[in-house]
Amino acid sequence: MTKTEQLFNRIIDQIHQVIVGQDDVLRMILTAFIGRGHVLLEGVPGIAKTLIGRSIAACLNLNFKRIQFTLDLMPSDIIGTNVFNTKTGDFILKRGPIFTDILLADEINRTPPKTQSALLEAMEERQATIDGEIQPLGDFFTVLATQNPIEYEGTYALPEAQIDRFLFKILIDYPEENEEIEILKRYNSGRDLHIIAREELKPVAERQNVLEARAEVEKVKVDDSILAYITHIVKATRTYESLVLGGSPRAGIALLLGSKVLAASYGRDFVVPDDVKQLSKPALRHRIITRPEAEVEGVTPDAIIDQLLLRTEVPR
Repeated sequence: MTKTEQLFNRIIDQIHQVIVGQDDVLRMILTAFIGRGHVLLEGVPGIAKTLIGRSIAACLNLNFKRIQFTLDLMPSDIIGTNVFNTKTGDFILKRGPIFTDILLADEINRTPPKTQSALLEAMEERQATIDGEIQPLGDFFTVLATQNPIEYEGTYALPEAQIDRFLFKILIDYPEENEEIEILKRYNSGRDLHIIAREELKPVAERQNVLEARAEVEKVKVDDSILAYITHIVKATRTYESLVLGGSPRAGIALLLGSKVLAASYGRDFVVPDDVKQLSKPALRHRIITRPEAEVEGVTPDAIIDQLLLRTEVPR
């Protein structure tokens, strides 16, 4: 069993204290985190998106902050600003909530593009520029951004340049019936899962364990045939008849990095085609744009990715 597999298992088992089911979602988020990537979570309100982020931070003993994105939010509310101290006559840096380990950007599409762009530099370069001074962010800085898929009035769609910064886009659906019954049972017994996640969920790993997992992932072997497989999938998105925009090389990098982490999380030191297939939708669905006429016919990015996988020869 690899160190990465042990880490994933401990975290997922611990999070089951507050999250019912959602193992695939948890695995995808952890895969992005170990791969130094950010995640866009899409789902209706009330399905534990915030709770998942808080629980992962608690299990890893990491700092967690949440920003509620609104129309009147300013960039300085996110990255911080220099405040004049009348007593000393000096400016003092007041750091914003972006200076943390795991940042939950709640309903990121509810704030104007000017404020959304405050995250661009932080997500790509892990630093923030305040009044011309570069302020580095930590090695564990990760953005978990959420958006509501059904309510678009008063929202601002993320531009392609920013949405491409997310390693994965993960869709969270309603729980199964048995899972929903279990959720009700827990609340009926007097348990407040948000309080448990904030105050009672114990760390099962430390920062050093994350660094060890990342070092292990770097050693995961990727055969040239797998690299070609990833390239063929991404290139196919650029010529598919129902798409206006296909994936860039960054899409291929996302598939590669994610596949290496996923392989290690399953206890392997090599990537197999199934790793690539499992991550194709999270890595590609937000990087491709369907033609308007295809959207009218109900064609979705996920359906297109399924077709592309069927058309692409799998290495043996």
